[in-house]
Amino acid sequence: MKKTALLNIALSRTIAGLGHGDILVIGDAGLPVPAGVELIDLAVTPGLPDFASVLRVVVSEMQVERHVLAEEIFQVAPPGLAEVEALFGQGLLGGRERMPHNEFKALSGRAKVIVRTGECKPYSNIALIAGVTF
Repeated sequence: MKKTALLNIALSRTIAGLGHGDILVIGDAGLPVPAGVELIDLAVTPGLPDFASVLRVVVSEMQVERHVLAEEIFQVAPPGLAEVEALFGQGLLGGRERMPHNEFKALSGRAKVIVRTGECKPYSNIALIAGVTF
């Protein structure tokens, strides 16, 4: 049995299979999933699971080189932004890139996987770029 916090089999398997530079997107319930991109749908009901909780658990298992956020997240400031800033401040999210939301959605088309949460606060999305542990 696993000792780490991440229990979801599909998500754990996906993180284990990431290579350097692969993109994993954690998105709110409304983020469109482009055709051809794998979806791991964790959403149960509005708000569950929330964006911040999923991000925290994913980062506990994934080596992140950098992350990408839509500019709009800073304007709207959804509750999950506080967790993003805390993890960034701890050095767990690597470098930061910002782009308009329409460009973020285009970037999602290059993701290996999109993880859909039950978050219903707009712009609660982040793209995590896999790093290496050596």
